Amino acid sequence: MELQMNQGILGKRTMASPQSTYCNTALSPDGGAAETKKAKSFITDENELSKEELDGLMKEGVDGRPFLVVHHLLDVKEAGVPVLLPGTPVICRVDSTERYTTRSKVRVCTLYTVKLTHGKFTWTVKRKYKHFQELHRDLYKHKMMAHFLPLGRFAAQRAQLRAMTEEMPSLHGNERMRRTSSKPKYLEEYLNDLLENSFCKNYHGMLEFLDVSALSFVSELGPKGLEGSIFKRSGGHRIQGLNCIGHHQFCFRWSKRWLVVKDSFLLYMNRESGVISFVLIFDPEFKVQVGRAYTDTKYGVCIQNFTRTLVIKCNSYRQAHWWRHEINRLAERCEFLQVQRFMGFAPPRDNTLTKWYVNGSGYFSDLADALEQAKEEIFITDWWLSPEVFLKRPATDTYWRLDQILKRKAEQGVKVCVLLYKEVEMALGINSNHSKRTLMDMHPNIKVMRHPNHMSSVVFLWAHHEKMVAIDQSVAFVGGLDLAFGRWDDSHYRLTDIVLTETTNHISGEETKAPMAEPEAADSGNQGDGSDSDQDPKPSEPEKVKVDSLVDLKNNTQLWIGKDYSNFIRKDWVQLDRPFEDNIDRTKVPRMPWRDLSAAVHGKAARDVARHFIQRWNFAKIFKYKNIQGKFFPCLLPKSHTTADNLTFTVPGSGKASVQVLRSVDRWSSGTCESSIHKAYIHTIENSEHYIYIENQFFISCADEKNVHNGIGDAIVKRILRAHREQKKYRVFVVVPLLPGFEGDIREGGGNAIQAILHFTYRTICRGEYSILMRLRELEDKWSEYISLCGLRKHSQLSQSLVTELIYVHSKTLIADDRRYIIGSANINDRSMLGSRDSELAVLVEDEERVSSVMGGEEYQAGPLTLALRKECFRVLLGADSDHQIDMSDPISDQFFFLEWNEAAKLNAKIYEKVFRCLPCNSVRSMRELKGYSGMERLCDTDPMQAKEELKHIRGLLVHFPLNFLAEENLLPPRGSKEGMAPTELWT
Repeated sequence: MELQMNQGILGKRTMASPQSTYCNTALSPDGGAAETKKAKSFITDENELSKEELDGLMKEGVDGRPFLVVHHLLDVKEAGVPVLLPGTPVICRVDSTERYTTRSKVRVCTLYTVKLTHGKFTWTVKRKYKHFQELHRDLYKHKMMAHFLPLGRFAAQRAQLRAMTEEMPSLHGNERMRRTSSKPKYLEEYLNDLLENSFCKNYHGMLEFLDVSALSFVSELGPKGLEGSIFKRSGGHRIQGLNCIGHHQFCFRWSKRWLVVKDSFLLYMNRESGVISFVLIFDPEFKVQVGRAYTDTKYGVCIQNFTRTLVIKCNSYRQAHWWRHEINRLAERCEFLQVQRFMGFAPPRDNTLTKWYVNGSGYFSDLADALEQAKEEIFITDWWLSPEVFLKRPATDTYWRLDQILKRKAEQGVKVCVLLYKEVEMALGINSNHSKRTLMDMHPNIKVMRHPNHMSSVVFLWAHHEKMVAIDQSVAFVGGLDLAFGRWDDSHYRLTDIVLTETTNHISGEETKAPMAEPEAADSGNQGDGSDSDQDPKPSEPEKVKVDSLVDLKNNTQLWIGKDYSNFIRKDWVQLDRPFEDNIDRTKVPRMPWRDLSAAVHGKAARDVARHFIQRWNFAKIFKYKNIQGKFFPCLLPKSHTTADNLTFTVPGSGKASVQVLRSVDRWSSGTCESSIHKAYIHTIENSEHYIYIENQFFISCADEKNVHNGIGDAIVKRILRAHREQKKYRVFVVVPLLPGFEGDIREGGGNAIQAILHFTYRTICRGEYSILMRLRELEDKWSEYISLCGLRKHSQLSQSLVTELIYVHSKTLIADDRRYIIGSANINDRSMLGSRDSELAVLVEDEERVSSVMGGEEYQAGPLTLALRKECFRVLLGADSDHQIDMSDPISDQFFFLEWNEAAKLNAKIYEKVFRCLPCNSVRSMRELKGYSGMERLCDTDPMQAKEELKHIRGLLVHFPLNFLAEENLLPPRGSKEGMAPTELWT
């Protein structure tokens, strides 16, 4: 279904009728999140800190505040937690003075530069003598009020006063003046005396004098930075729809705020309420300017990035220039100010721990374990999210169900932020509103936003297609897997999942087994899906269990419960608010296996992934929820990369490599523009030396500057032609789904949506002047020496009948030369690659270490991670576990490419057509032939025993992609159909 269903939003033949998210829903196993609910509003915030957390904040000797302070600014203040670190002295030094004249040129003023040290934090403030006088006066008043007024709010201060052993230092002592040699030294001694006095140093006036706040000493936010009270002007957003009536001065509104500048972002907040109002991320458009020409105001400072032009007002000309200087100084080392490789936002991160996953079983299992380790934040963004999906299987209780994991972490104080694609409900039935309501009703620490708002943003065709989870901004998971139904699978690619009798027969490798209760990913030597460790289940009772009626899951052996068992080409998902009811009859319809790849990254690369999420979250908050109370959907802050290597948890089996985070984004999706995934794909293909391996849900490319614009297919053609002219061996492996993932009966043509995607796929591969094979015509029949195009298929036995089904390739992967690979959410089509359409996320992993291997018959130095990934992919596709004679060490040798790979694909396709007459196939070139072919008898029906004998010769999963299927037909949707009236960009 997620044929990037957004990648064909009008393509459903039957629409899921929207279900009210307030209606009664089916009872879940063990009564989880899908219990019958009554209409109710979202739970309000309950952000109280625990006693243990408060004790930790009061503890002396710590070198910084924990990151949890960011989410509890008001609670920290109300609990009386001091801003300064307990037991850590503040040491000041008046470093220098500046003398200047005021604009009247009558008075000569002195500006003192005060350098402060508090533990590991250092910063600088500039003050005039009058500021010292005002501080002293305010402290004296505060002392008198605390001493004489019997108010409860002064109880703590009175206790501090009673504990004072000395009088409060004086600013005007003659004795002091006599024994100090200069005014700067005198002021330095005065300040140090004040800062040794707990009553004085914790006074809010002193904290403002020192330019400190609750965010100053949070270690994970990096250096102390620059802070202070300013006035900020409203407006300035560079995204359509966020400003009042433009930039005219009568629209402006000035508000007093506290500005905080860190090493990769700045923010302003309401100091009293503790609500962060806005976060400005540093990016290549970042710049700071002063002067009326840029700000239209006296003493103004203009701070600009890709999404906003922020104007603040200072107290003086010199302060404005000081702010500009300090902001630029803090930002000058920020890597995000430069455009990185592939015009991306993040640079390659060397020596990064990373791990790949083939299929969902190992990925979901490791993700579940990582979520359990979360201490501060969990960020999730998905095209589709099913709260009721199980991450470890078979499920014997609800402990590893996604909604229960998130609820458990939220109850422990972890902030869970989920950003979902808001679909066009009339065209797409993923019911993101159900996902939002289910999660947000569980706990106030779970916040869910949906984006875009279609009407205000005028975005109807494009979608947020990325899939990502970030944990504490230290570990991140990216790739093609949504946390949704139908995605979990392993290398068995089972077509069935019913409770079996002891006498049930299996054929040709299709073992309907349940894995161990908690399948784990393989060790570092084999980072597959961990399915090879599956064990045979005990014989079950000869009855089919109706899962949605279970009281508990104690004896469950099913891997796919309720709507998780799916075949979306046969029937798309409906009634997702009843998740534990079957969507199809599992005794009659085989499930469609799901093949996907994902990756985990740590450290700085994980910070990059989290930064992308934060940018999107804050953008969506401002764009969609600008007028909603700030605390309900909080602004998120990126952690500093200076602390990224302090990992408290790592994913088992990870190896080290260079990792660069790539993305496709546009102004509508995140407020900035980038298409680094597309550029990285083309660069990797152009610079590959021996082979590329592509596994992708789509293959729509070869630019014609009219309907298709991405250049991936063109890069493949150029690279093959170069190899041919140089007479060098070069291979291209392409694996795609045999059919697009739309609901439709292929025996009747499949429907307009399926045909539309097939049209552009064939246009890319072999039909028309822009296709790859047409542009390789100078090779004549030798094109097959360079490129192989395949799909995947599996067979099994269901209710005593032989069945087959294609394996839905949902991967978005490119492997090159056994040294580098790209894994992400981006399909090979314009929607994913151009950046101006769907939002996407990916990682480019390049091995930094080398191991001995073979390439083209010669010794070769391969990257260990990439080599293992390529071999894992080939192992499963070729069925190498059952045929140990298959040698996968040299992927470009004639023996492997022709005899192992292509011969297996050719043989398998021939057997499947003979036994099942399955579609698509090369022998059906027109709709007329399709009708006749669909009515022919099948060997699996007429002679099951002979069919079983034929199927014993199947080798692995590969089948050649049928290049001649419906070759005589125009597969574009009829102009009068709803698909035909949709813009071409919807399909490409």
